Amino acid sequence: MSQTARTRPAGSDRTLNEAYDTALLDLDGVVYAGGQAIAYAVESLGTAHTGGMRLAYVTNNALRTPDSVAEHLTELGIPTQAQEVITSAQAVARLIGEQLPRGARVLVIGGEGLRVALRERGLEPVESADDEPTAVVQGFGGPDLPWGRFAEACYAISRGVPWFASNTDLTIPGARGIAPGNGAAVEVVRIATGAEPQVAGKPLPPMHRETILRTGAERPLVVGDRLDTDIEGAFNGEVDSLLVLTGVTDGAQLLAAPPQHRPTYVDADLRGLLTGQPEVVGADGGFRCGGYTATAGAGELELDGAGEPMDGLRALCAAAWTAAGDGTCELDGSKALARLGL
Repeated sequence: MSQTARTRPAGSDRTLNEAYDTALLDLDGVVYAGGQAIAYAVESLGTAHTGGMRLAYVTNNALRTPDSVAEHLTELGIPTQAQEVITSAQAVARLIGEQLPRGARVLVIGGEGLRVALRERGLEPVESADDEPTAVVQGFGGPDLPWGRFAEACYAISRGVPWFASNTDLTIPGARGIAPGNGAAVEVVRIATGAEPQVAGKPLPPMHRETILRTGAERPLVVGDRLDTDIEGAFNGEVDSLLVLTGVTDGAQLLAAPPQHRPTYVDADLRGLLTGQPEVVGADGGFRCGGYTATAGAGELELDGAGEPMDGLRALCAAAWTAAGDGTCELDGSKALARLGL
């Protein structure tokens, strides 16, 4: 797919919850972390929904079922129905179901979310490589997934059984910090077998297709905290995106983002859904947003002015992405980011 490389965050005269009909929201690092609601998430989503924006929760975490995710969100103060939750387990189950007949046995390396999604597609989850599976599916199984489950996957894959993975996120945010995600577990099996899985989750097309099929969104806005899943998934689906800085992405990673990882909009948290987005304009050989002007200097990004930190970050993005073109910006932005407290 050929797309023009974005060189600056976009502006919006309308609030984002008015400009888009559906927010496709990531969960971990966007709505909650470690099971607890992130600051401003509950209030912001409630206001966006009251204003007419539909909310859908799109997660690469295949551990929990849509029912349990919806129950959790409702307990946090975000009333949610199961049909408003789309998981990578559902996307990978559809992918498997398109290649195998109904009733096919699938070895599950993961949690209940995978088993429920497979049954919905008429597939039979099994637990052992000796149960004659015709496929292996691997998804996040939580911190207590026994090591022996990886061995079962390896036994089946080594016998020629096709391997599927819900997603390949290397990390997952939690209350105590960043922990290994399903991608790290997939690497264990990949190293042991030399095989390559078919992957369904963000940023790949099967997940975006699953989301659009289930939501019917016509003007979707992807909202996420990860450049390599949420934002790249929006890029691949040719839809707009909002990056929030409540999860794994920091300012330095954002400035160095290659074209497929550059979000349409940038904001601190989900309050960004309820506002317009300031325009970034060329000025004095650099880029101005609000009270800040950013320029690409000799070996580093420079920032002058004062105002809202997010305006400074947007200006820096424009300077960095323009300097990088179709590549990755190698200019040092650490001093400029430190001025913004980022």
